[in-house]
Formats: sequence, structure tokens, C-alpha cells
Amino acid sequence: MVQKFNVTGMTCAACSSHVEKAVQKLQGVQKAEVSLLTNSMKVSYDDKVLSPQSIIAAVEKSGYGASVAGETKPAVKKQQDGVTLFRLLFSLITCVLLMYVAMGHMINLPLPSFLSGTQNALSFALVQFLLCLPVWYVNRSYFIVGFKRLFQRAPNMDSLIAVGSFAGALYGIVTMFIVSSALGRGDVATVEKFHHELYFESSAMILALVDLGKYFEGRSKLKTGDALNKLKKLVPNKAILLRGDEEREVDSKTLVKGDVVAVKSGMSFPADGEIIFGSCFANESAISGESLPVEKTVGEKVVGGTVNEGGFVKVRITGVGGESVLSQIIALVEEAGSSKAPVQRLADKISGIFVPVVLAISLVTLIAWWAVAGSFSDALGFAISVLVISCPCALGLATPVAIMVATGKGAENGILVKSGEVLERLASVKQVVLDKTGTVTAGNPQVKEFFTTVDERRFFAVIAGIEKQSEHPLGKAVVEYARQMQIETELPDSFVTLPGLGVSAQIGDKTYCIGNEKLMEREGVGAELYKNMYDAYCSKAYTCLIVSENGGFMGIVGVGDEIKPTSAQAVARLHEMGVKTVLLTGDNELSARAVCAEVGIDTYYAQVLPEQKEQIVSQLMQSQVTAMVGDGINDAPALTRADVGFAVAAGSDIAVDSADVILLKNDLNDVPTALMLGRKTLRNIKQNLFWAFFYNSLGIPLAAGVLYLTPLALKLNPMIAAAAMSLSSLFVVTNALRLNLFKPFKLKTPQAACACPAVCETKPKEENMKITLDIEGMMCGHCTARVEKALKSVEGVTSVEVSLENKNAVVSCNGDLGEALAAAVEAQDYKVTKVTRQ
Repeated sequence: MVQKFNVTGMTCAACSSHVEKAVQKLQGVQKAEVSLLTNSMKVSYDDKVLSPQSIIAAVEKSGYGASVAGETKPAVKKQQDGVTLFRLLFSLITCVLLMYVAMGHMINLPLPSFLSGTQNALSFALVQFLLCLPVWYVNRSYFIVGFKRLFQRAPNMDSLIAVGSFAGALYGIVTMFIVSSALGRGDVATVEKFHHELYFESSAMILALVDLGKYFEGRSKLKTGDALNKLKKLVPNKAILLRGDEEREVDSKTLVKGDVVAVKSGMSFPADGEIIFGSCFANESAISGESLPVEKTVGEKVVGGTVNEGGFVKVRITGVGGESVLSQIIALVEEAGSSKAPVQRLADKISGIFVPVVLAISLVTLIAWWAVAGSFSDALGFAISVLVISCPCALGLATPVAIMVATGKGAENGILVKSGEVLERLASVKQVVLDKTGTVTAGNPQVKEFFTTVDERRFFAVIAGIEKQSEHPLGKAVVEYARQMQIETELPDSFVTLPGLGVSAQIGDKTYCIGNEKLMEREGVGAELYKNMYDAYCSKAYTCLIVSENGGFMGIVGVGDEIKPTSAQAVARLHEMGVKTVLLTGDNELSARAVCAEVGIDTYYAQVLPEQKEQIVSQLMQSQVTAMVGDGINDAPALTRADVGFAVAAGSDIAVDSADVILLKNDLNDVPTALMLGRKTLRNIKQNLFWAFFYNSLGIPLAAGVLYLTPLALKLNPMIAAAAMSLSSLFVVTNALRLNLFKPFKLKTPQAACACPAVCETKPKEENMKITLDIEGMMCGHCTARVEKALKSVEGVTSVEVSLENKNAVVSCNGDLGEALAAAVEAQDYKVTKVTRQ
């Protein structure tokens, strides 16, 4: 069983390490993952051996709080944020007064007479002590938690802060008594020696600076979940429920399956459903990243959280709560964001021992400097600096903040990455295997050409009747062609599927076979009867269905599947990234070669049976890190086997177990985009880890006074050390937030050298033209979508950009197509007022 828990009280990587170890020790726990960023824990355990209460008890025993995962009440969260801000402001204001009293004399700032001079040294110390008291009080949690963890032999960052601040406070109190005693004896020399060595200002300022760092760190952490928060806000609070002819506004959370709701133009769909009346244009950009509105009619599904940009529809609710697509996406992104990447393992190991090692270094620093310099005050300053400059938080946050931002950014672009481990593997992919049907092609095969020795209608009546018994996409294309031609089909008396060959059927006393060359060879059909047509069809990337009747050649059908417009561009992007491409197809070699030539794929495997895909992927994985791209159904074993499995165009079915990455858009360009996101994320994580290790490796020796004995005589004040520690964590979080700037990979298209300059030079300049059409009548996204579709249908158009704001369309095309473009727009009932050619 896998269950998620909320964990409270964690402040650094050492905390998450202690919680993880405490839970993993329990009998029945297979795996425990703790996320410092989200304050959560995911546990895989045997529910027959262990209960959630036992896990919670183990966490509480280790000094932290835990509960079964549930939503935090917004009011409580807001209150907690308010307390943190109050504590910060109070501490900073008080510390400004404290610093004025303690250090104002250094820059000749005026002080009251009762605080000036050695004769008032006790008043000077007492005022500082009194100013420290409220700062210590409002920040008492550092001392309570820090010393509690220390006594439990599980010290964390709070322990370092508590020991450092307490040591400064204790030294100041002792010094205050020394000054008091010296004043009583009239020992002016002692008073002058300790007058300005109180450390009260350091003790308080350390706490204030840590508060400042934690406040900004917390604000930055919240930004890492921006994408997730946007998703959560998509579903409207209210819905219009229909009861007969009555409309009633209700809370969208109260909707149940079977309810019928009305969704007007401009409203968001309150839940997943099916349109039962009307039509509309749905903006699904927030879910899938698809920018253009999608036309929806009766019988089609809509996704909760998407926006109706035009039209009126009635929708029957089919998915609410956790069953909705949006809820599943949110759950997947949350889980991925809180998961760990393998690159984090080293940081976790170091975090587990980091605080005890720092405490030991601080103690050694104190003893060494006291012995060498003979000044306990200086030695204490070095020791406190070591404690407060150390930053286990930077180590703990280096990986999770980057993963959280990256998975959210992926979701914004319709790319759902299931875990941090997958993100890391994406960065290493050097080879992408593409299934042809539905991935490189549109997945909608159609009859393109055919030849038959008998009457055309009889030919399709027979083969369509046989293919009705088959679930194969090629068979469906034949059936659809017969339907369009209004041909009445003949159903077979018997039907047999022949794996790897085709199908066989009996109609009356005649035996029919439909399939490939191997099947015809088995049936004794001479290849010379169809070879020329077969080769011609295959050269056009068609898949051929050869038909025999009682062992004699009856006909051949060329079924073609349109190659997606983005396939060639996606392959070019992969090549730019240094990624090799491989095509897998059940088609013959000629068809496979034609597809590869058109799209630009490096190599292919033809005539591959579904069960052979996994074997081929396994072979390819032996040489390079390999990703497999398919539909997640027929390709499931191969997707599972690959280093990274992509399920393309999953649509509303995002629970594809076989895939590591789910692409919500039917766009192959998302594959290179996902790979680039993985690379940028891994680079960001490595930058964060480098900074965390570099900072601590440099900062701790610096704080220990390594450079103090050199000509530089560099000594790090504890307050500067505390500020550096706070900035270290802030740097890591801010660096991870740079991933929010990630944009889908753009293809560089340098002009290739022409192999036929003599021919190309004779081409007229208008071969590449840009034409701007000023259009009247466009009112909404629905209109721009119609205009764009109409313009793209004109032959010779290479790209179209329609602007509702500017009321125009900019078209790139081959040749002067101004009149044809204007006619296409006006056929959609819009008026073209001006045509500008460039």
C-alpha cells in the first residue's frame, strides 16, 4: 500500500533525513520518501503488518508531527504566514535599536549619557540584554526545537542556530556579571576590556537574519508551485444545474455523475462531461497547452476547468472529484514534484551527518583558537560563525525545488512527467524510437488507391464485410470507404485472424484472404500479378492490402495515413539535440523507407509484430539511453521496457501505467521539448548542488578563521555568517525558479546549401511571400480558429498567424495567393478589406 502523510516541524535536510530513517526502520515499510519542500512523506508499506497510526507514531517519536495527507485549511496557512512576517518585522525593528546601542559609538552616533563611558558599562550591557529578551522570546521556537533535537541526538539546522545564538547570549550574560564585578572593585582595565565584547547584538541579529532568509525562502518556495496553483484554480466555484427547464446556481463541488449543467459562452466547465445539446469552442490551453480553441459538438467529451469560448451547451457530468482529468493531472504533478531524483542521493547522505560534523568543527574551532590566541571572546566568535554559516537547507533544497518547478512547467505545456527520476533520465536520452501509426502519422488511415480484377462495388462489398470482423485500423479504413461509397457489405460465414499475415474468411463456397505478401505466397498467388502496383503504392508510403479469391489474385488496396505536419519538425529538433531517431512499423520496407525519407528519421525496423517491439527496444537500450514514443496501448510492453516511455495524445486518459511521460497534445514536438526540459532541469540541479557544496566547503573554513592568520587577516563576524547562510538557501530556490522561464524548444532553420543552384536561381521571387489580410467580422477565438483553418486549407500556405486584436491574418505562402486566400476567408462569411503583399 502507498500512502501520503503531511509532516510538520521539518526545517532542513537533516530533519527530512531523520524522519525518513525513523520510518524506514519500521517492519513492513518497503520505501519511504520525505520531501522537505512540500513537508510531505510518501510511504510504501504492507498494510497487514503496519497501520498509518504506527507510522505517525514513529515520526512523532523522532520529534516531528505527522498526519495522513489532507488539504491544509487556507485560513490556517494564512495565519501561519502572518506569524512569520510579524516575527520577522518585530525582530528586525528591535535589532536595529540594539545595533544602534551596541555599535553606534563606532560611527560617532549620539547615545544617552547613562549609556556612555566605562562608568556606565553595566547600564550599557543591561539595555542590550533587555532589548534581546523580546527577540529571543518571539524566536523561542529555534531554541525549543533546536535543543530538543540535540538532546534526541538528531540535531538539525535549528540546533546550529540555537547553539550559536545561545552561546552568544550566555557569553554576554557572563560578561555582564564580570563587568558588574569589575565596576564594584574599581577595576577599570577589566571594564574597558569587556565593555564592548558582549555578543548580545550577534545573538539577536543571528535570529533576525535567519528569519529574514526563511521569509524570502518561503515566498520563493510558494512560487515553485505556481503552475500547480493555477491548475487548482481552473474549476469554477459555481455551476448552473438544470432540473427540467429550471436553472439553479449550485456549488460545483456538489455535482455528481449524471447531473446536467448549462455552460454559456465565457464560462468554465465545472467538471468532466459529455455534451448532450449544442456546440461550442473549448479553450483547453490550461490543460493540454493547445492554444487554439477546439470545436465540440453533441457526443464529445469536455474537460472540467476548460473554457467555453463560444456557444451554448448542455453537459452531462461524467467525472467529478478525484475521477476528473484535472484532479488526476494535479495529483500526478504533486506526486512528481515531491519525488526524488537519483542525483539527490549524495546530498541526502551528507545531510544525514552534516549537523553533527558542523557541531564538532565548531567545538574544535573554539578549543583551537582559545589555545592559540588566548582570547576566549575571539575563539567564541569563530565558533559561533561556524555554527551559523553552515547551511544544510541548501543541500536539501537543491534537487526538490528544481523538480517541483520543472514538473509544473511541463504540465503548463501539456507534458506530464511522472517523477523526478524520469526527469533525470530525460536528460540522458540519446535515441528516440517512434511508433509509426498515431505517433508519426495522424492515426486515421484512409483508402488512397486500389486495383481490382472484378467490379469495384463487389470488391469492396466482400472485403469490407470481412474487415468488419477485424479491429485492425487498416480494416476500419476499408469499412469506412465502403460506407462512404454506400456499398452494402457481405458478411462472411467464417472469419480467422492470421497473426503477422492478415485475415481469412469464407463466403459461400469461396475463400478470401486479405493481407501481406507472405499470405499471398502461402496461398500460391503469383507476385508478378501485383508486384508493380505493390511497389508503386509502397513508394508513396501506403500500406498494401492484397486480396485473393480461391487462391487467385482479386485486387490490391493502398491505405495511407497522413503524416502529422509537426513530425518532420520534431525529428529535426531531435537531430539538433544530437538525438538519433528510429521508426518502428508493421509496414513493409518500401513504406517504412518512404516515411523515413519524408520525415527525416535516421533508420527503421519494418514488418515488426506488436510483440517484437519490446525486443527491439531492449536491443537498442544496450547501446544508448533510449526513449520509446507510442500510444500507450499497443505499445505498452515497449514503453515499459524503454528507459523513458512517452504516451502521445493520451487525451483524457492520463492514467497510462506503461508511460513515464504523458503528452496531452497530439504533437510530436513535445518529445524534444520534454527532453530539453529534462536537460535544463538536471543542469539546474547540478548548479544548485555545486553551490551548496561550494558554499559550505568555502564558508565553514572561512568562518573558522583559516584566513585570519594570513596577511588578509579576514575574520567573519557571526552576523555576516548568519546573513550568508540565509542567502545560500535563497540562492538555491531563486536559481530553481529560473526554470519558470523555460519555453518549448524552437527549431533553428538555417538555409541549407542548394544542390541545384542553376534551377533555383530561375525561380521567381514570389516563391516565398508574406501576405497580410485585413479582416472584418472576427469577434472571438471561435472566429480566429475558423479563419486560420480556412487559410491553412489553401494549397501553398506554409504558416498562418491570425490576430483578433489587430483584425488581420499574416500568411506565409509559396507564390502570390492573395486572391485565393481572400476567397477562402470570405467563404466563411468574413470580409477581407485589404490585401498587402510583402
